[in-house]
Amino acid sequence: HRFHPTRRWRFDFAWPDKKVALEVEGGIWVGGAHSRGKRFISDCDKYNAATLAGWRIYRITENHVRDWGTAELMKEALKD
Repeated sequence: HRFHPTRRWRFDFAWPDKKVALEVEGGIWVGGAHSRGKRFISDCDKYNAATLAGWRIYRITENHVRDWGTAELMKEALKD
């Protein structure tokens, strides 16, 4: 989901009606792009802009994707 009017930023998963986003941080154990300086800075800019726009962002790792706790986390996050 693209949330910013001019930047090409997207969320991995988003529920726009609730302004809730889920970001999966990949490659953390192998020096992937998200754990390197330039990309990490870019991600911080993205998350801060989204937060200022009223979004709640939940960040998980690849390990969390396999964990059913993530499903419970998002159920709780999306409660009315």
